[in-house]
Amino acid sequence: MWCNLGLYYQVLNFGMIVSSALMIWKGLMVATGSESPIVVVLRQNGDIKFLTKGDNNAVDDRGLYKQGQHWLEKKDVVGRARGFVPYIGIVTILMNDYPKFKYTVLFLLGLFVLVHRE
Repeated sequence: MWCNLGLYYQVLNFGMIVSSALMIWKGLMVATGSESPIVVVLRQNGDIKFLTKGDNNAVDDRGLYKQGQHWLEKKDVVGRARGFVPYIGIVTILMNDYPKFKYTVLFLLGLFVLVHRE
């Protein structure tokens, strides 16, 4: 039973990493009061445009915009962002658009945790 102590340690280490990520995500949800505390903003032609959607809505909020308006611009937004991380949304987009990429990244992270020895 004790001969696999290293394996038990690696599995426990992997569990700690997964649970830490979940705790950080839940903490951000509580701090921001939002189900999705991280938002991806796509840019086209250098202009920042937003498309809003309520947390509990099935569709976006375009029905609330002025007639013919499809996007909100910076002048339309009242409020402040607490911070931003440029280009981090690309990872979210890649993982949503390419599930094989997502599973490959998760597999490689898990493999790294299992074979990494401290």
